[in-house]
Amino acid sequence: MDDVDGTATRGGVGPVPPPPPPPAPPRPSLRVADDARIRAASDHDVTPTVAGRTVSCQARGRIAGLDGLRALAVIAVVVYHVEPTWLPGGFLGVDVFFVVSGFLITTLLLRELQRTRRLSLPSFWLRRARRLLPALGVVIATSILAARVVEPDLLVGIGRQTLGALTFSSNWVQVASGASYFDRTAPDLFMTFWSLAIEEQFYVLWPLLLALLVALTTSGRTRARVALAGAGASALLMAVLHTPGTDPTRVYYGTDTHVFGLLLGVAAAFWWTTRPQLLAARWAHRGVPVLSLAGLVALMITLHDDADVTYRGGIALGSVLALGAVAGCTGGATTTVRALELRPVRWVGERSYGIYLWHWPLLLLAWAAVPAEPGTTRWWWSSAAAVALTFALSWASYRWVETPIRRDGFRATAARVTVAVRRPGARAVPAVAVVGVLAVVGAGVVVVTAPTESGAQRSIEQGLSAIDTTGVDAGTDPALPPLAVPGATPGGPATTARPSPGPTRPGAGGGATSSGLPPLLVKGKVDGRQVIGFGDSVLSGAAPAMLSHFPGIGLDAKPIRKWVDAPALVQKAADAGKLRPYVVLNFGTNGGFQFKGSDAALEKVLDILGPGRRVVLVNTVGVSYWVPDANKELAKIAAKHPGVVVADWNRAVRGKPGLLHADRTHPNMKGIDVYADVVDAALREVAGA
Repeated sequence: MDDVDGTATRGGVGPVPPPPPPPAPPRPSLRVADDARIRAASDHDVTPTVAGRTVSCQARGRIAGLDGLRALAVIAVVVYHVEPTWLPGGFLGVDVFFVVSGFLITTLLLRELQRTRRLSLPSFWLRRARRLLPALGVVIATSILAARVVEPDLLVGIGRQTLGALTFSSNWVQVASGASYFDRTAPDLFMTFWSLAIEEQFYVLWPLLLALLVALTTSGRTRARVALAGAGASALLMAVLHTPGTDPTRVYYGTDTHVFGLLLGVAAAFWWTTRPQLLAARWAHRGVPVLSLAGLVALMITLHDDADVTYRGGIALGSVLALGAVAGCTGGATTTVRALELRPVRWVGERSYGIYLWHWPLLLLAWAAVPAEPGTTRWWWSSAAAVALTFALSWASYRWVETPIRRDGFRATAARVTVAVRRPGARAVPAVAVVGVLAVVGAGVVVVTAPTESGAQRSIEQGLSAIDTTGVDAGTDPALPPLAVPGATPGGPATTARPSPGPTRPGAGGGATSSGLPPLLVKGKVDGRQVIGFGDSVLSGAAPAMLSHFPGIGLDAKPIRKWVDAPALVQKAADAGKLRPYVVLNFGTNGGFQFKGSDAALEKVLDILGPGRRVVLVNTVGVSYWVPDANKELAKIAAKHPGVVVADWNRAVRGKPGLLHADRTHPNMKGIDVYADVVDAALREVAGA
């Protein structure tokens, strides 16, 4: 993401920078100990002698191929966020950025250390601020204002997100808030800024640690080994702290558990100071980058963000492969480097920081403005428009915001704007300045007045409140006729008795069916007293419509539930004698069948219910890559059991915008009525009505 400037290649592949300017007036700096041992170590490492020839870091210009690596990385991330099924491991693009940034930043610092014997921290941090802050500020203000117009739900939690973004602490702020990088039903507008936070924390601390490391060691190889040890410790910590079956956001966001890519880049920079190129052998120089890029692509195709192996070696392996690709860029113009230097690829790489900043907020805004299920034509058009706008705004930001400030600095740029504003006849520049000020003020007002909960959250809370007044005991009021529950004895718990599951033909009035079940329909309407539902946040959000559509229905639904939680809930109701002849189950929202044992859990639930009951399984709507497979698995299980059908909620929503909240998962006020209709149709089907 962070496009480090001032780094470059040897061998004439890129331009050689001019000699450094005369030293500036004294300023606060971190001075490395000036004893003979440190001078010798620094000279040996930064200006190595190869075959009797001195190779100076100052003679190294732009490193050809690294912009191409950035381009591949940012494209992988964008594809992963648009359609994860295409590139489920596209999140590894961030780790490519980490390796490149660690390598380039350390190379720059070593060059400065060799040239001036000191590390000027204010100067270094100012360069980083020039590079990062202008584009970031524009994206934050623009996104906040656009979200206020398009979909206020996107502003939930925007205060903490903005604070994290502006202080480069997004990763820890998100961890503390309990936000999840992998929960696509509740995405944050600035979710992707976590990686910028890790990089900026690295930029703050690493110059200090580098000075200490140089003072305590005497060779680049020793320093490289120290960096490798740190990278190994970080990767090991990620593996140890990851708990299978739980959300991996903590280990993914943590600076301690995800800094290994940056440290691998650091190790490569130290190693490079002892040799003219990282890969000395000709075959390695040509073959390693190709194999590394091929391995990265293979990992991006096969790794999934919910797989344990991803956090127990998968991301670390991707970082090692990224290091191999970086190493291939330090030895001249090979075929791989020339391919990475193609003008379109390099163009994307130079603007990769802006592309990374813009793409996620624009995708969320587009999907909110044009509500549609993933995979539909409307959804593809909105996604394509967001990506196109991402590249357009990144180009504009690079030309008119990032480059001028990076080149001239904040003061010079501000002075130039002031002169332009005061120029006689100037109109456009003052207007732009006024718009900028209003945008910043307006964004601040929006942050202060942002909603505290989303429409989906409000719907779920309303549903939970409605359930609290009825619950699973609905329909058992003594004033109502008693329910005929299969296997139940008066005053005792229900059992799992298994009457013959013959065809059911309920009448419009009383009378038992041929299967022994009571009639489901009363005067043509489903008798809710014969139905009980168990589920997660989708069912709880739809509770008001379900209670209205099926008077007397019993509901037990709460957020975050999964299929593995269902057996205990159903067994508890069975033991209490609260099961009904017809059962609705909706547990697929949080992971589908991704959690180990989910299939067995559903089979156990069906066994508890027994073939004497009729069961409706509601399938899943959502943006996660596993949704289609989860729905196929649900249909497969239902087909094996007589008296079990699937309520195709997914099909009812597909191609019909306006039925879901901004999370594209939970039904809105219009959608809950459709949800109830889908369940109604499935109940009639399973009853044979």
